[in-house]
Amino acid sequence: MHTPEAAGAGRPTSRDVARVAGVSQATVSLVFGGKWRGRVSERTAAAVRAAAGELGYRPNLAARNLRLGRTRTALLVVPALTNEFFAHVYTGAAAVAARHGFGVVLYPSPDGIGPARDPFASAQAALDGVLASSMATDALKAFQGSDLPLVMLDSDPDGPGAAAHVNLDVADGMRHVTGHLLGLGHRRFLHLASAVPSWTFDVRAAALADALHGSGAALRTERAPLNVAGATEAAGRALAAPGPRPTAVICDDDIIAAGVCKAARRLGLRVPEDLSVTGFDDMGLATAVEPELTTVRLPAEDFGRRGMEALLAVLAGERPAPAELPVELVVRGSSGPAPA
Repeated sequence: MHTPEAAGAGRPTSRDVARVAGVSQATVSLVFGGKWRGRVSERTAAAVRAAAGELGYRPNLAARNLRLGRTRTALLVVPALTNEFFAHVYTGAAAVAARHGFGVVLYPSPDGIGPARDPFASAQAALDGVLASSMATDALKAFQGSDLPLVMLDSDPDGPGAAAHVNLDVADGMRHVTGHLLGLGHRRFLHLASAVPSWTFDVRAAALADALHGSGAALRTERAPLNVAGATEAAGRALAAPGPRPTAVICDDDIIAAGVCKAARRLGLRVPEDLSVTGFDDMGLATAVEPELTTVRLPAEDFGRRGMEALLAVLAGERPAPAELPVELVVRGSSGPAPA
C-alpha cells in the first residue's frame, strides 16, 4: 500500500503518482490534462488514475490552467442585475457551463450603455470568453479589442467583433402584439419605448411601425426609463397630453407596462376598458399586476443556454450559425376591445 508519507510528502504530487504508476511525470500531466489519447495507452492512463486514487492525489487545476492559458471561466455581461430577465439568462448559461466544467461570472454594464469596464486586471488572463446580452453599441469596447471570443445575445447580428450571435425574434413578437390590438379594434396607439439606446429596442420600434403601416392607425412614441417610477411619470405625461387619447399602449418591457397601468389608475382610466396595455418579457411582474399583462414571452433560460452553447462551440474551434429563438404572445386581462 502506497501512502503520501511513503512517497515522501505530506501532500501527494504528480511526481509521486508517476513513481507509483511507473511512468514519467509528463505522462501524468497528459492524463490529467485530458491530452493522453493517441499518446499513451488506455492501460497506462488507467494505471495513472489508479495510482492517483490510491495516493489521494488531486491535480492543481489552477496551476494547470495558468500553464495552458485556460481558466474555464466565461463572463456574462448584462445591462443590469435588477431585471429578472437577465437572472434567467444567467441560470440557463450557468447550467450549460457547469456540464462542461465551466464557471460563469456575472457582470453588469451600467444601464447597458457602457462602456463596460474590464472587471479584472487583465480579462484575457482571467477569462476564456465573453457572453454579452442586450448591449448598446458602445458597451463592449473593452472586450472587442481583445482576443477573447465574444458571443452576442439579443444584439445587432451585423455588429463587428462577435464570433457568434444568438437572438430572440423580438420583431415577430411586436408584430403579434400589434396584430392582436388591431384585431380588437384599436387605431390610436402609444408606444412607450425604452430610453436605453439598444439594437433590440430599435428592432421593436421598426417592427411596430411596419405592422401599423397601411392600417390607418395613429402612432405616437414616448421614451421611458426602465423602472416603474420613471415609466409612470412618462406615461402620465403622454396620456394627459392634448389631442385624442390613445386607446392602446404598447410597451418595450413589462416594467414599463406596470408604470403605464399605475399612471392610468391615477388618471381615472380603467385597464382594459378605457386603455389596453401590453408588455414584453413575461417575467414575474406580468402576473403580479392586476389585471395581468398581455405580453410577449421571451424564453430567457433557453436563451442563456443557447448562448453558452455557442460560446463553447467557438472555444472548440467551430463557427456556430446565427440563431434566432421564437417568442410567444401571451394574452391576459390588460388588453381588450377598443372603447367606443
